[in-house]
Amino acid sequence: MATLCQEETLVMQRCRRGSREAFEVLVKMYMKDAYFIALGLVGNHEDALDLSQEAFVRAYRHIKQVKPDRRFFPWFYQILKNLCISHLRKRRLRRSASLDSPDCPEVAVQDDSFSPAAVADKDETKKRVWQAIGKLDEKHREVIILRHFRGMSYEQMAEALFCNKGTVTSRLYYARRKLHELLGTEKGGGTNDVP
Repeated sequence: MATLCQEETLVMQRCRRGSREAFEVLVKMYMKDAYFIALGLVGNHEDALDLSQEAFVRAYRHIKQVKPDRRFFPWFYQILKNLCISHLRKRRLRRSASLDSPDCPEVAVQDDSFSPAAVADKDETKKRVWQAIGKLDEKHREVIILRHFRGMSYEQMAEALFCNKGTVTSRLYYARRKLHELLGTEKGGGTNDVP
């Protein structure tokens, strides 16, 4: 981890001096995360691609404003998040917008056999989970996406969200609890499908 931070610090120094090649290194490091975070926030493949690319364009334009001791991703995440929120407002989507696009990341299920019933159950579970995530408020949706779909640590999440680890822990607890409620009430009270 220390080597990655040192490498990123050197790349950031080159970026602040105007190196496009150095910025390409950052894009390659974070483009997959940017896309999946945008996808989780807006729920649409094309919009997620456009928004993640636009976030990198804006980051490139303003990279010289990043303080020397600041890591790239937490700063970049704020740009991406703000673009996604603005996009959602423009489209007048409600918090309960459906996220059941076929392009959404797979949700793991316990039975991975290839029987038609298992495949149908898996698709139904995926749809229900994404619909429930779509019903969460913004701060709870983003912690679920960052933790469970991007695999970020609590420390990384706290840095990206500009809050302390305790706040992240609390938000994640309440987000998971709300998901249990949403998934439990949608299928007759059971909570077997909660991730």
